[in-house]
Amino acid sequence: MTQLHYIYDPLCGWCYGAKPLIQAARAVLPVIAHGGGMMTGTNRQKVSAQLRNYVMPHDRRIAEYTGQPFGEAYFEGLLRDEAAVFDSAPPTAAVLAAEQLDGRGLELLERLQTAHYVEGRRIADEAVLLELANSIGFEAEAFRRSFTEIDVHAHFLESRALLAKVGGQGFPTLALERDGRLTLIDIGPWLGKPEAFAQWLEQAMPLHDPAPAALCGLDGCSN
Repeated sequence: MTQLHYIYDPLCGWCYGAKPLIQAARAVLPVIAHGGGMMTGTNRQKVSAQLRNYVMPHDRRIAEYTGQPFGEAYFEGLLRDEAAVFDSAPPTAAVLAAEQLDGRGLELLERLQTAHYVEGRRIADEAVLLELANSIGFEAEAFRRSFTEIDVHAHFLESRALLAKVGGQGFPTLALERDGRLTLIDIGPWLGKPEAFAQWLEQAMPLHDPAPAALCGLDGCSN
């Protein structure tokens, strides 16, 4: 069986930049999402002027390089909301809950990314997560129950182990698995070109393994 492993973080700008690639890949082969926990524990951050000044140049570069939209509600709203906290654990738990309930984890991740980067929503807040899950069809009580039962930190450990195994340097990391063999994919050439990426996957799958390559060479998110 051939499948694509996607090691991501919901608060990683380059993962948002890669969103169209993941959407295109899902039409070609199964995509398995692994949340890496980039902003958890001591790496959780309250929004501050320092954080804003750090992320904004990166986000503008991501927008230029990938064509992904960043909203004013994010730049001038969320990134100025010093009561907000950037914490990867709650949104990752929400993605896992959606996957557990009916296999729609990646669909919810896409909704969360838009909520964060376009709408400027606080996706670390449980109430916001429940609202967004409900907006794409999840029943509120069933989702809340699944969300609260997720062991997200155990998931982070598994994802980090996979990241090390495939030799990834951060988020996003993509690895193609075929017959138990994992091969790291360099997505740099494909950013902003989802149709070409899907065609490359279709050609690579039956004929040959893509050559191993380093990832996150574009000032991507560090692990």
